[in-house]
Amino acid sequence: MDLTNQKILITGADGFIGSHLVEGLLDKGYQIRAFVFYNSFNNWGWLDTFPKEKLDKIDVFAGDIRDPNGVRKAMQGMDMVFHLAALIGIPFSYHSPDSYVDTNIKGTLNVLQAARDTGCKRVLITSTSEVYGTAQYVPIDEQHPFQGQSPYSASKIGADAMALSFYNAFNLPVVIARPFNTYGPRQSARAVIPTIISQISNGAKEIKLGDLSPTRDFNYVSDICKGFELLANCDAAIGQEINISSNFEISVHDTLKLIAELMKSDVQFIEDKQRLRPKNSEVFRLWGDNSKIKQLTGFTPDYDIRKGLTETIKWFVKPENLKMYKSDIYNV
Repeated sequence: MDLTNQKILITGADGFIGSHLVEGLLDKGYQIRAFVFYNSFNNWGWLDTFPKEKLDKIDVFAGDIRDPNGVRKAMQGMDMVFHLAALIGIPFSYHSPDSYVDTNIKGTLNVLQAARDTGCKRVLITSTSEVYGTAQYVPIDEQHPFQGQSPYSASKIGADAMALSFYNAFNLPVVIARPFNTYGPRQSARAVIPTIISQISNGAKEIKLGDLSPTRDFNYVSDICKGFELLANCDAAIGQEINISSNFEISVHDTLKLIAELMKSDVQFIEDKQRLRPKNSEVFRLWGDNSKIKQLTGFTPDYDIRKGLTETIKWFVKPENLKMYKSDIYNV
């Protein structure tokens, strides 16, 4: 499917990855409707930081992904939907699991139903590497078993299964894109990389963190958006679950050391028990096999970890960006 001249809906457009996807596709001339979370402040999330000339090109739709009627209205006239709207914080899912079922599973169902009703030509569902849990083997390919080690990951497993059921039962043209750990400008401070960068930028000499031993497959946000676009244009991806990863593994500890090196900081990292996941919920190893997306689309990442962190740091240290983060508060 060629996205040129197609009308595209992006849910979660006000968030971290969603805002980058909006910006990237907009720069290529695509027609974008941005679904943002309705609130009485008329806040459009990260879209509010866009210059007026960009905002004027976006059809902004304020709604709630949990509301099937609003989702159906937003989908009208759209040829393609990138579904990114979700609750993503793992710690928050421990004490508010109902909201994850409502947003991640029922929200995805609303998108699928609306896409079916309106004849949408392509539906890209955003999954997560957390569905795999701690690696049983590496690198993790798409055949790896699912392990719901948190209510968040369980809700995403459910959402992915719902999407595949619509492909199998109704022939809905669904693609499941499964990004591994994404980072970059605009990421929430609940994630480890922004937490470290923002605190060092504010002069911290000691930073409290959870377990530093787990390994991750970190991916710069523009590489993830590149993978989304390639998969949306790939007819062979329909009905498939496909990893978007760097195929590179690094421990959280070594990542933090690299950030400190790049920022020329002698900061000390201290383990804080309140930031530890429950023992059986911690995902100790994630390393993604990206051979499938390479085979289907020719995808290769443009950013290695050092280059990506350098770009991320450049954005965070700007005072106008740093002031938007409460670096002295633990974000659940």
